[in-house]
Amino acid sequence: MTILAPVRLTQRIVVVGGGVLGTMHAVMARRRGYEVVHLEREAEARGASVRNFGLVWVSGRRAGAELGLALRARELWQELAAAVPGLGFRPAGSLTLATDDAELQVLKEAAGLPDADRRRFELLDPGGVREVNPALRGELAGGLLCRADAIVEPRQVLPALRGYLAATAERSPGQHSGYQWLPGREVTEIAPNAVRDHTGAWHQCDLVVLCTGAAFTGVAGRYQRFLARDGVRRVRLQMMQTAPLAERLTTAVADGDSLRYYPAYELPGRSQLPPQPPVAARANAQLLLVQRADGGLTIGDTHEYEEPFAFDVDSDAYDHLLGRAAALLGAPVPRVQRRWAGVYSEVTQPAAGHALYHRSEPEPGVVLVTGPGGRGMTCAPAIAEETFR
Repeated sequence: MTILAPVRLTQRIVVVGGGVLGTMHAVMARRRGYEVVHLEREAEARGASVRNFGLVWVSGRRAGAELGLALRARELWQELAAAVPGLGFRPAGSLTLATDDAELQVLKEAAGLPDADRRRFELLDPGGVREVNPALRGELAGGLLCRADAIVEPRQVLPALRGYLAATAERSPGQHSGYQWLPGREVTEIAPNAVRDHTGAWHQCDLVVLCTGAAFTGVAGRYQRFLARDGVRRVRLQMMQTAPLAERLTTAVADGDSLRYYPAYELPGRSQLPPQPPVAARANAQLLLVQRADGGLTIGDTHEYEEPFAFDVDSDAYDHLLGRAAALLGAPVPRVQRRWAGVYSEVTQPAAGHALYHRSEPEPGVVLVTGPGGRGMTCAPAIAEETFR
């Protein structure tokens, strides 16, 4: 559902949520000349928006609307990067790697898709893989290069965008030029044309945009029936980051287990993939490997769907992913310096059509946007753009 009339009349917007969805809504609102008050309950966003790979991931998206959304988001990320160098945007592309003939067959089928050119796919033999990314010295059957994929730095994106919003507001004073960032403010009440935070302060507005991520309680809890409409659920993941690798990875990297996870690879050959190792099957694991600007490697991830989620992390899953990374690199992985878990929200059963995320207008003047699943970092700018279309 795209919100039309309320936004066209809006002069002042309150965005609730300091993650990438909320921040991109602030960016797109400011682009249209609206004044923005941006509230976040924490001192800094601490959810899935910073606990991810920083991938702008086109390669695995489902054909049609999902691919179109990801490609538009890719354009917007590059456009924003020109104005905000602190995003750490790199058009690095990705390599999805095959280590056996069954995985290679799926990659061949993907390279032959009607939309392969839009994804900028290129099927490579082992020599071609190493020419593109010399750090991959393990035993390979081939790889699928996606030149459309890109990388940003998730720990830098949100403060960089807020700094940009604040600076542009200062340079162009006017009736609707303002951007106000208010961290440490939890919204406790929504009334017509206003929200109140836990300090008792009221924030007047024409439109409230709720981007509360995987938080389904608090102010978002009053709209649970709208989330239930699309079967919005929470998913928990585990990831880690290493000390710097001595050489550069020129692309992001995905292993053959990613072929089981992404909808672009729902192809005949996928049914011929051998079973995953038990530890990977239990954790619903796929390997994604991204090198950070400082040289460290972000490695993950896993998928846990049944709540209540565990409060601890599973070392077996980490060991499996480290082993996969070392096998593809053909060398030991640097020491792990950080491990973490994260939770994101995703749509599972949209009521009409094939929804990619949840958007509703639960009451006049309130828009709720959540549930993009693993597409959140990739698609956030395009999702926000659609809200104000």
